[in-house]
Amino acid sequence: MSIHEDMRLPSSKAAAQQRSINLAISARGLAAIQAIDPGAADRFLSTVIPMRGRMIHDTQGRLDSQPYDRDGQCINSIGRAFLNEDLLKEALSVPDIRVFFEHKVTSIDFDRRKMTVRNVNAAEDVDVSFDFCVGADGSYSIVRRQLMRVVRMDYQQWYIPHDYIELKMPAGPPKEPGGDPTYLLDPNHLHIWPRHTFMLIALPNKDATFTCTLFAPTAEFERLDSDETLLAWFQDNFPDALPLIGEQALLEDFHRNPRSALMSIKAKPYHYKDRVVILGDSAHAMVPFYGQGLNCGLEDVRVLDTLLREAQVDATAQVPEGQEDDRLATALARYSESRHEDLVAISDLAMDNYVEMRHSVTTLAYRFRKALDNLLYSLNRKHVTAEDVVPALSNKTFLNAPSGWLPLYTMVTFRPDISYSTVRRKYQRQSEILEMAGWFSAAVAVGATAGKMPPVAAMAISSWVRAV
Repeated sequence: MSIHEDMRLPSSKAAAQQRSINLAISARGLAAIQAIDPGAADRFLSTVIPMRGRMIHDTQGRLDSQPYDRDGQCINSIGRAFLNEDLLKEALSVPDIRVFFEHKVTSIDFDRRKMTVRNVNAAEDVDVSFDFCVGADGSYSIVRRQLMRVVRMDYQQWYIPHDYIELKMPAGPPKEPGGDPTYLLDPNHLHIWPRHTFMLIALPNKDATFTCTLFAPTAEFERLDSDETLLAWFQDNFPDALPLIGEQALLEDFHRNPRSALMSIKAKPYHYKDRVVILGDSAHAMVPFYGQGLNCGLEDVRVLDTLLREAQVDATAQVPEGQEDDRLATALARYSESRHEDLVAISDLAMDNYVEMRHSVTTLAYRFRKALDNLLYSLNRKHVTAEDVVPALSNKTFLNAPSGWLPLYTMVTFRPDISYSTVRRKYQRQSEILEMAGWFSAAVAVGATAGKMPPVAAMAISSWVRAV
């Protein structure tokens, strides 16, 4: 196997950190790594920081901790550059994998199984033959662009009218001379400063710093055209974050780091014959607000691997020139057909979650729905966790449709056995049940937390849970 990278050398970590949102790896991503290499999953977990919930910061500096899961499951913060390095180490440790750094694919002839690769250092083009091409080359994928020339691809790309910029919150002083630096915020939370049309988030790093990301409408960024305006705006909207980041550091980061766009891509199909498949952002770039971009990309690999094994594809088979590997072609067709609905679902859910993060988390209606979801979830006879289902995912794409009431976030983040499309359908069904039942019944249900639920109401609510 050969991997042709573009400019992503480990030495470029500093440049990547200027414009890359920290990553949150959760059950779906870990399940995918576990299915391919259990040892690698354990090694990745040793480098992450668990985040058990959101910490909401209001404009008065008050804090509100909102756990992600009533059973204590968490998501995990990891820096993009560190993850890239870890993945490269894993790849380089396999004798049959060769990595060509600073090589950029420029054109591909899938029918002839040949590609042209630009050696950036030598400033020359190299022709490379291949048996099977996997395009995992990001949102601006050259493999996807070449694939469009040989298939009738449905393709949709759009930018949302919001940008983001990366900021840094430094580590605090050691508690004692010669000790380790300390965190200025609780490291086991994803910190959010929701301000309705914009927001600031902060994710912890291993060195006790936080990677902060400011998301705002493009027009809002355009208003911040002077140091005085920027500092006053931060003081008004993020008064507790400003002294932690530091005024001078804020100004330096804001002027030095690039302001980046947010893009979403939907495409279909993802393959051509037995020649090529696209995975990850190449196939389905999404906005980052559900923390599922990385997890979804890794899940692509697990699902594809499962389908290849189900089709009994022989990786060592020699296919005569001009012929096709029918098993491989069938597996790729199944991947394109079965995966598309899931990828559309999570892309839409990610877009919806931006509204939740910057606005809904501050509203009474959101808290009420979350409390109701958790109450109905507690009525399930058994709570299934990621640990319960991961072993079965080594040879199945997904398990049977789940029963009982499940919060949306739990399904998306902690249940890798449930496909994204099933998640969306189940959530829509649960929302319809609540609407049919009416908010009066919902209020009765929430009242049960105080031990005041009438027996008839308890029976009715239990029937809702079983009906979902």
